[in-house]
Amino acid sequence: MNKNWELIISGSGGQGAILAGIIFAEAALANGYNVIQTQSYGPEARGGASRSEVMISHEELAYPKVQACNLMVAMTQESLDKYADMLADDGVLLTDQDIDASALKKSIRVYKAPIFATVEKLQKPMVANILVLGILNTISGIVKPENLSAAIQARVPAATISINLKA
Repeated sequence: MNKNWELIISGSGGQGAILAGIIFAEAALANGYNVIQTQSYGPEARGGASRSEVMISHEELAYPKVQACNLMVAMTQESLDKYADMLADDGVLLTDQDIDASALKKSIRVYKAPIFATVEKLQKPMVANILVLGILNTISGIVKPENLSAAIQARVPAATISINLKA
């Protein structure tokens, strides 16, 4: 992939999209990138669409908002429907296997994964956001796995580090 990434991680309030963006931004910083991370919440405390935007570049970043998202994670149908128009024509989407992405332009690469089926097997739905980060990094290769692991360990509660890293 290229050297400049405009990432959106979106989901429903309470799914951890914001935390996932913060963790990925910190891992990218540890990789030596310039990074800007912002977030947007729906009016609801839980349940409304929320998103984290992460700008990652080897060069100086001049604008703090995503303009042409080339990487997107959509953890819910609502968040995909709400933010799909921000995805660049040559963008990459990661989403759950049960989300309908058929309305997207054919030039967008769509990766579907059994995100929620996996966390259901683990009996830990709260780790979906961390599972998404591992899949996202496997697809993109943006950060070193050890930097992602360190950022996860620094941000999740100590009692949940093991299950988060397993995800």
